Amino acid sequence: VNDENSDIKKNRLELLQMFCKTYNNFIDFSKVEGAWLNKLIYRFNNQKTQSSFNSKIILGGKGANLAQMSKLGLPVPPGFTISTQVCEYFYKNNKKIPKKVIQQVKKEIKIIEKISKRKFGDLSNPLLLSVRSGSRVSMPGMMDTILNLGLNDKTVIALKNKSSNGRFAKDSYRRLIQ
Repeated sequence: VNDENSDIKKNRLELLQMFCKTYNNFIDFSKVEGAWLNKLIYRFNNQKTQSSFNSKIILGGKGANLAQMSKLGLPVPPGFTISTQVCEYFYKNNKKIPKKVIQQVKKEIKIIEKISKRKFGDLSNPLLLSVRSGSRVSMPGMMDTILNLGLNDKTVIALKNKSSNGRFAKDSYRRLIQ
């Protein structure tokens, strides 16, 4: 169990670090004012969207689009956007992620687990996540999309059993590690 928790923690940390790499040097935070500065993570799904705005400055391009689609009632899987402020903080503070952000990410993953009825790192019904970059302007090639975060040597077996398709499970794992 400790090894699985270690893998989960490592995956979560890598997820945060990949988000943060995208936003460095692309946002002028002097133009961002008000209560937005206190919010670090914005949830989106078909049940509730926390964001009452779709600011690319705060959410990045993809985050703003996901918030907007969710508000329109389009079928958007549950997820969250880490504010561009977190990346600014990350690079200004020796590449350290604030504890508050890690706590909020854990909370958001728990919410996604509840909605999806899957669990991140679970050996029978694993939750898989996608990590997508999204600065306020298009930056092709800046960061690759990471698909199937949560797969490892153990959870790929669970995916195989759940889907009854070993080829699909192995191909999903390959997409993660390539």
